[in-house]
Amino acid sequence: MALVLFPALEDERLAAVTAAASPLRVINCHTTNDALQAMPQATAFFGKITPPLLAAAPNLRWVQSPTASLEHYLFPELVAHPCQLSNMRGLFSDVIADHVLGLIVCFARNLHLYIRQQALHRWAPIGGEKARSDFISGPGIENAIDRAHRHLADQTVGIVGCGAIGSEIARRARAFGLTVLAVDPQCRELPGLIEAVWPLDQLPRLLAASDYVVIAAPHTPATEKLFRAPLLAQMQRSACLINIGRGAIVDLADLTAALQQNVIAGAGLDVFETEPLPADHPLWDMPNVILTPHVAGASPRVPQRHLATLLENIRRFVGGEPPATLVDKHAWY
Repeated sequence: MALVLFPALEDERLAAVTAAASPLRVINCHTTNDALQAMPQATAFFGKITPPLLAAAPNLRWVQSPTASLEHYLFPELVAHPCQLSNMRGLFSDVIADHVLGLIVCFARNLHLYIRQQALHRWAPIGGEKARSDFISGPGIENAIDRAHRHLADQTVGIVGCGAIGSEIARRARAFGLTVLAVDPQCRELPGLIEAVWPLDQLPRLLAASDYVVIAAPHTPATEKLFRAPLLAQMQRSACLINIGRGAIVDLADLTAALQQNVIAGAGLDVFETEPLPADHPLWDMPNVILTPHVAGASPRVPQRHLATLLENIRRFVGGEPPATLVDKHAWY
């Protein structure tokens, strides 16, 4: 019985894994050939498993993915295999929720537009041409400026995917006074945080009711290209789409067209159907779009959480318990 690691871990993490895995033998593999030779002894595996490695492991009972997302990890033989699979979900929930609320506040307070004006040394309240040009005050101008700045407690955020990340987004949104709605295939109820959690067939209802639509769903066969032109058209024209889930969920061409044609008011995007986003893509130059380069989960806390999840799942395997982050291989999450 052995825990096979591939690619190999550095000394510090290897020592922690070895201590947690006792009495399992830990085999730290530096090359593919090393891993192939070790797999007949493997009852557990951590790292990047491939069809040849899986085929060489007749006793394998558990695989730990080093990632939270599984769309690039799973393959048919692994899905069909009787081994348990766990992932690294839960490491990024609060971090990504912070990123989402940052985007919502930017759109509500026009911070993304004011930053552009700052670069031009331009003092101009957003809302009303006269207010921008000569700062003339008066009830009409003040009303125009007021209307251009959203009051968060009057707004609704709709969350697509109410798992760990979606729940943290809801928690922060409620702290800002936002009304929170959600759709989720498992309909997780969160009393006190989310006003309503609906099944996925109620997505059009959520879109029609939301000022901000946040995609916090994983990439699965059911969500790939879920957001295309017909669905985007069901959003409010004043609404903003925020995607921190997976780029493949939103058709990039359809979203670009929706923004160009004012079908929706704006978009905050951390993930894209094509990454990196091509330098000549129209989204770069749209003032109503905020782009970040797939960094919503970036945090100095993540590496220690990653190791803690790995060690906890190793201890559970040794103790005969299922992993804390067990996934449904058929559903990809």
